[in-house]
Amino acid sequence: MDPKEFDILVARAVGRIPRRYRKLLDNVVILVEPEPPQPGLLGLYEGRPLTERSVSDPFRMPDRISIYQGPHERMARSVPELEQHVFETVWHEIAHHFGLKEAEVQRAEKRRFRHSRRR
Repeated sequence: MDPKEFDILVARAVGRIPRRYRKLLDNVVILVEPEPPQPGLLGLYEGRPLTERSVSDPFRMPDRISIYQGPHERMARSVPELEQHVFETVWHEIAHHFGLKEAEVQRAEKRRFRHSRRR
């Protein structure tokens, strides 16, 4: 897929995040990279989670969420499946921004998956 088309998928994924969370992403940059720095990553959050911040913190550069195009394309069999994987990765990395640790994010994803299958 062309990188610009993948950028659009990422932008759509961000647009699917509930507004109450999206409005708290004002100092977060979401980037698309072709490949991860290490195998097995679909995305990476780099920053200081909101739960660890204080009003007395000095100015900080924006937090960074990287979404890796290559691994997503290799695991998806169709564009709709690719779009779903991208959405799940964006949501996963945003959860880290809100202070959830990896195990907590995985538990939340399992609950969300079970809930969506019941519909």
